[in-house]
Order: sequence, then structure tokens, then C-alpha cells
Amino acid sequence: MQKVKTYNKISVKGLDRFSRESYEVGGDISTPDAVMLRSQNLHDEPLHENVKAIARCGAGVNNIPLEVCSSKGVVVFNTPGANANAVKELVLTGLLLSCRDIKGGMEFVSELSGQSDIGKTCESEKKRFAGVELKGRTLGVIGLGAIGSMVADAALALGMNVAGYDPALSVDAAWRLSNKVQRMENLASLLGHCDFLTLHVPAIDATKGLINADAMSQMKEGAVVLNFAREAIVDNEAMVKALEEKRLKAYVTDFPNEIFMGRKDVIQIPHLGASTAEAEENCAIMAADQLMDFLENGNIVNSVNFPSLSLTRDGAARITFSNENVSGVLGQVLSVLAEKKVNVVDMSNKSRGEMAYNIIDVDAEVDASVVEAVESVEHVNSVRLI
Repeated sequence: MQKVKTYNKISVKGLDRFSRESYEVGGDISTPDAVMLRSQNLHDEPLHENVKAIARCGAGVNNIPLEVCSSKGVVVFNTPGANANAVKELVLTGLLLSCRDIKGGMEFVSELSGQSDIGKTCESEKKRFAGVELKGRTLGVIGLGAIGSMVADAALALGMNVAGYDPALSVDAAWRLSNKVQRMENLASLLGHCDFLTLHVPAIDATKGLINADAMSQMKEGAVVLNFAREAIVDNEAMVKALEEKRLKAYVTDFPNEIFMGRKDVIQIPHLGASTAEAEENCAIMAADQLMDFLENGNIVNSVNFPSLSLTRDGAARITFSNENVSGVLGQVLSVLAEKKVNVVDMSNKSRGEMAYNIIDVDAEVDASVVEAVESVEHVNSVRLI
């Protein structure tokens, strides 16, 4: 029986994917084969030697020690796109809140409690909260993946012009993207082009502080920045300075920070991007399905540290192994199997950076000595017999 340890509150619809006959799932498991979590920080927790995979119910994996996992052959999954609609809808909310002073107007109305003629007062004062329309304005989108492309489509439907920049745009993402989105060749051209800028990239070394003082100086005066991606992408101190100098009109962020407290030109939302029942269900279901396919078949889909690799089962047993991406390892493993009289009927392998992953189907059951022999090959990190 496979054991899956859970952290945080995982949607029941995801947990119900695990059959009770084959899986033990819960938060009190001490020797897990896999881990399923949302926001739990694993950086300061020891990784049990039995753990083969970790599934994050969400897109970001900053709370998972990727280098440690990779060195131990632990596959880390995320669920890209599962919460995309929830984030898209909140971005639209941010756009509307930033172009019209809805928040200020609501606060004004709440202060009228007890007055005899609230309607008359509102009519005479509503001009204080007037704004602009989104139609005809230009939205710049940095990152055109699952969320960014959906935001782009929604903005087009609102009558906005949309320009996008994504140096790592995948083929799949390109197919999803509307041909009405103007592709910008570099960040500078996008920044100077848009009235609103929305961010949809992961927090990696290349994107941390991406929207800094230099980037803000290139933006149109009075532009609005929306950050529903990760806090680290925006330089908060530079943002405060740009707002104080009136170079930018407003900042809408899903990552509250003390530095913005009391500022009327900053709208802070308590990280609600994926906080819908539907998004939590979608993420949990996707994470559970990916975990089960890996534990039962060795297939990998949506891993952030291993290559994607799937193979239809065609044999009596399956051997999977990960290794450092150096030449000759697969050949040595195949030689070991030949020496052990193990006949290979199908196989596939793929690499990603410094990591390689292999699936080998064989025509008969094999014993522990075969696994031990494969483990002994230099540069092999982990081996599984399924």
C-alpha cells in the first residue's frame, strides 16, 4: 500500500481520487511514499528517505527545496493552469478597482451611516470617485502561459488592446494565444506601450526584481501595475518611490507588505488569487492524478525538476531510474540488464538540465538483485521497480 502524507487542507475531491484499497492518505503518516501539500514550507523539514514524489496543489513551488529533491531523485509536481481561471477573475477585479475609485467610493458610503438622505449626498459627491474606462486602453501582459493567456483573452473581450511579452513562450502556449495579442520582442518596448501592466511569471532568478526602478522609469506616466504572480517580481521600495513621484498611478498586489500600509494608491489583497472552491478542487484533483500515475506507472507530467516522460505499459514489470545527465549511463544500465538476462521490450528516456529520467519495460518479473545492480551504476540517483 502506498502512503501519501498531506499538509494543509486539501480538497476532498482530490483526496477521494486515491482508492482506499491501494493508498493510505493523511496528515499523520510518518513514513510517506509521497507528499501532497499547498503552502506548507518544507525547507526546514527533513525529507523522509521513502519519499519518491511531492505534489504541490498550485503553481508556485518556492516552499519546496528543489535542489535537495533533485539530488535525491524526488520528483516535484505542480498543477499549472488548475487555478488559472480563479487568478484571471481576480486580475479583472484588480483592473476595475484601479481604473475607477470603487474602493474609495465604498468607504465614503460606509461613513454616511445615520444620515437622513444618503442618496442625495452620494449624488452630489460621486464626482470625487470618477475614473476611466478600460475599453480602448492597452494592457501589457508579462508571461503568456495558462494565466497570462486567459487574462489577455478576457481583456480583449472588454475592448482593451493587449500587448504581451514572454521570452520563454512554449509552443502549446502560443497555440492558445489569440492572434489579436501584439507580441513584443523585448521588455522595454512593452513597458513603454501599456496603460496597465499585469505580471504572470514565476519567481526565479531571472524574474526577481524584474519590475525595478529602471523598468518603472520606462513605463508610461500614470500607468498601473498589477501583481498576482509573486511578490519578489516587483521591487517594493522602487514602487513606493514611483508612486510618490506620480510616475505610476497605482499598484494592485496580491502580496501585502507593511511598506504600502496607508497608501491610497496601493490596493493590497490578502493573496486570494487561487482562493476559490473551484480552484482548490482543480488543483487537488490534478495533483492527486499526477501522483498516482507516477507511483503506479512511473510517468511524469508537470514536474518542475524532472523531464516530462510517459510510456504506455508493455511488459511484466517496469524499471524507472533517474541519473545525472552525463553520457553513457543508459548504456551501462542496459548492459547490466543484459548481464542479468533481463529482456527489454520498450523504453524511453529524456533529460532536463542536469537531470535525466528513464522508463524501461521488461518481459518478466525481476528480483531485488536487478534493482541493486542498476543502483550501483555510477551517476544513477534513484531506481524504482514497479
